[in-house]
Amino acid sequence: MAKVKVHVFLKPGVLDVQGKAVEGALQGLGWPGVSNARVGKLIEFDLTGVEDPEAEAKKMCEQLLANTVIESYRIEAT
Repeated sequence: MAKVKVHVFLKPGVLDVQGKAVEGALQGLGWPGVSNARVGKLIEFDLTGVEDPEAEAKKMCEQLLANTVIESYRIEAT
């Protein structure tokens, strides 16, 4: 069994509306030094019955977990 973590984030240059909202909120709460905030997602799951968990997770990202037109992803499998 493999523990898989997939980190999905917007590609550079893609407007991150959530990141801008977080940035503005943090600045409004007294952290004026916050800038360039980006929001992503983390997907964790257990994966069994495959020889190469990273390759399988890559297929999952390409088909479902990430919109590869505007998002990149990083896979950790242990």
